[in-house]
Amino acid sequence: MTQVEGAEGPLRFTVFGAVRAWRGEVRLELGPARQRAVLAVLLLHANRPVERQRLIEAVWGDPPPAYAVNQLQKYVSALRRVLEPGREARSPSSVLGWTDGGYVLRVADDGLDLTVFEHRVGRGREALARGDTRRAAAELREALAVGSGPALGDVSSAALDGERDRLAESRAAALEDRITADLDLGHHGRLIPELTQLVAEFPLREHLAALLMLALFRAGRQSESLAVYDTARGVLAEELGVDPGPELRQRHRQILTGDAALSLDADRDVSPAAAQPRPVPRQLPAPPALFAGRDDELARLSAALAPGSGAGGVVVIAAVGGTGGIGKTCLALRWAHEHRDRFPDGELYVNLRGFDPSGPPVPPAVALRGFLEALGVDPAAVPDDPDARAGLYRTLAEGRRMLVVLDDARGTDHVRALIPGSGTCTVLVTSRSELAGLVTEFAAGSVSMDVLGDDEARDVLTRRLGEERITAEPQAAAAIVRRCAGLPLALSITAARAATRPHLRLAALADELAESAGRLDALYAGEVTADLRAVFAASYDALEPEAARAFALLGLAPGPDIGAPAAASLLAAPLSRTRSLLRGLEAVHLVREHAPDRYQFHDLVRLFAEECARRDLRETARLAALRRLADFLLHSAHHALCRLPARPQVLKLVPAPPAEGCTPHRCADAAAAREWFAAEDACLDAVHRTVRDLGWDTHVWQLPVVVLTFRSLHGRRLDGLDTMDTWQAAMEAADRLGDPAARALTRNATGTACAHLGRYARAEAHLAAALPLFEETGDLVGQADTLHMLGCCQEQQGAPHRALPYHERALPLYQAAGDTRWEANCRNSTGWCHALLGHYDRARRYCEDALTLARGAGDRIHEAHVLDSLGYIDHQCGQYSGAVENYRRARALFRESDCSSAEADTLLHLGDAYLALGRCEASRQAWHEALALHRARHRTAETRLLRERLDALDRRPAAAT
Repeated sequence: MTQVEGAEGPLRFTVFGAVRAWRGEVRLELGPARQRAVLAVLLLHANRPVERQRLIEAVWGDPPPAYAVNQLQKYVSALRRVLEPGREARSPSSVLGWTDGGYVLRVADDGLDLTVFEHRVGRGREALARGDTRRAAAELREALAVGSGPALGDVSSAALDGERDRLAESRAAALEDRITADLDLGHHGRLIPELTQLVAEFPLREHLAALLMLALFRAGRQSESLAVYDTARGVLAEELGVDPGPELRQRHRQILTGDAALSLDADRDVSPAAAQPRPVPRQLPAPPALFAGRDDELARLSAALAPGSGAGGVVVIAAVGGTGGIGKTCLALRWAHEHRDRFPDGELYVNLRGFDPSGPPVPPAVALRGFLEALGVDPAAVPDDPDARAGLYRTLAEGRRMLVVLDDARGTDHVRALIPGSGTCTVLVTSRSELAGLVTEFAAGSVSMDVLGDDEARDVLTRRLGEERITAEPQAAAAIVRRCAGLPLALSITAARAATRPHLRLAALADELAESAGRLDALYAGEVTADLRAVFAASYDALEPEAARAFALLGLAPGPDIGAPAAASLLAAPLSRTRSLLRGLEAVHLVREHAPDRYQFHDLVRLFAEECARRDLRETARLAALRRLADFLLHSAHHALCRLPARPQVLKLVPAPPAEGCTPHRCADAAAAREWFAAEDACLDAVHRTVRDLGWDTHVWQLPVVVLTFRSLHGRRLDGLDTMDTWQAAMEAADRLGDPAARALTRNATGTACAHLGRYARAEAHLAAALPLFEETGDLVGQADTLHMLGCCQEQQGAPHRALPYHERALPLYQAAGDTRWEANCRNSTGWCHALLGHYDRARRYCEDALTLARGAGDRIHEAHVLDSLGYIDHQCGQYSGAVENYRRARALFRESDCSSAEADTLLHLGDAYLALGRCEASRQAWHEALALHRARHRTAETRLLRERLDALDRRPAAAT
């Protein structure tokens, strides 16, 4: 075991059971309770600095006593003496050090039981997700052996009590996963005593009760299994006043019907041979085309990121630092592309926009979502909680030889959650900050960049302009090098301008740079240095007036980039002319086409463009341009949403006519609409922040109603308080406008989004508030839609009897409004609830009527959902051939509409119908196809259910196909 070396030997620590430390085999005396509490806090943040004030609050609470600072210093000194008895007085501590960020306790990964526990749990869960059950059970069993006993058992404080609860929950979840793996291995008999004790100890953990029911059923003890459900239902009702959740209810139904999928053969093969290949992300942007010099920096970067340079299997990290425009991103991408063969499991890249003037930095939780989706996680399966996202990310990164490039980080806190835990990964970070925290906490290598030397700078010009042109005017070339001050960005822009004007003498260009430097006193200093500003100004002054206006207005556009159609509305110009202007700006390196028809600035060029807009354009012109851009995004988003199966009330929203000069984009079909939303996602958020700042209340409420409705309907979860804050702002804006329809619609849309995300209590509150507002305005469709969504909330919570009255109230309102498309959907919901309640004749009538309406409206997705309902009704009525036919039609329509989650659910039902007909091979094929869809999206629960069904199928005798 590798340990952190103290003065007399290796150290190891525990937080499970009690806070303890050993040097070799000798247990150390850690002093009084508060001193142990200090050590506990440091261990919980091992290898990361903990601020003095945070330690004091954790140990003494708030407010702390006046003597807390002195006492903390005494405790730290005492701990250093215990941990490093041979350390000379006043010499730096190698174990418990001090940094600018606070105290740091340095512990090797295998020197702390908590770290070992977390790593093994992560490996176990990844193995479980890919179907390697034996490996999962072994890893989780080892994890629980390491993390045994209640955490922090001998220390106490309010803060530590919270940590103790968190660790207890982590251990309980790992225990449930280990039991799940053991059940998959057929060990149900020996699990019954353990599960019985656990259910008695944790009577409110429904998953444990479901696992005990399964174990008892597989042991042939069906009546006892049903008794567990009855007991759990009584406890939940008495303690919490709620019914059992969906998992427990489903397990109860399966046992009542003797569902064969619950049976398990202990001798079956559980090897990972059938596991799906993992996605290999390739996210690196294109390498810099005209990279020159930087040999020393590349060599230092290679040394810092050399394989095996991380101590003790720790992830290898390098931080590239330097001022804006110095070439950090180009260096990182050049190195990354030159070493791609080292990373067969892929590359992840994110521009964190830490210093981007177009908007706030990308939050770590948002960057994690992008990484998880690149690693194959279904958007709907991405956890809401940022810590859970980070944990899933570390789990998926475990064991991968993968490069992670974190570009333009604001600081260490910005990237901490994005650093994998696996020593097989390599992380490359760029930032204008020093990132000393990465060096301290993670032993990151550091590469600082300076300006190019004269020879390297001349090489940049030569590569762009050719040796002949440089040697023809050597003094002018030298003057350009001096004026650009060795900044690669300045050299690139200047060289691009000279390249587009081959007859321009370099001496004239050098004179222009000198003159521009003297004319910039009207512009504030900011982050754009005088040398850079001179280069930018020389290029700007050389533009034709129309191009100069376009450059300045583009600097006002919120968001990380802009599409050509949006730019056309911003500029109030035809699209063809706008593309011509953008190509001209790109030719002189003032913008870059980083994706087809999408353009972006370097952030320093953007700052200069904003300066030009403020100096050269009237405020009325600037606001008019922003209004056209906001109108473009609002109208284009609304049109795109109309191509998709959104709620009727959102489709009913009709924005005011766009401003003169604005030409909204029109999507041809649903696929184009989804592509448009994906491309404009970040820009829509940025523009909404801008209209909030400007007080444009109509845009403040209409943009989120359209945009966030799209996201919630397509599996995009709410990302923390920022999005909920956006919904709140929308409702407040509608209230300020005093428009009852807007007030109703914002509450309806907010409730609908929350319902799609499983936040039912919040959804029901917003929907209940919307209903009387719709009644006040006489909006029949609004009332119907709100009632329908209230019913859907009840359905999703497993209460069809409570859902049915809502649907039945909504149906005549849809009929009165003449909305056949959503009448079809409501009829299907009504029929589905009747089917769940066993009213099959009524269910069939509702669904057949719904099918006629959906087909008449040309609504393929609703048609598919109705066919799935009819398949279920046929199956429950013993009409298995009819069920197969309906499920096959539904599957085809879902596939055509790219609704993979619904397609997978229908394939599961199709397999059930085939099995009822005795067509085992057809059933197996349907379930394997469903399994592939769920695995590709990391839907663990659905994957486990399908594996159980396939295993049960494998034990059946051969049947007709």
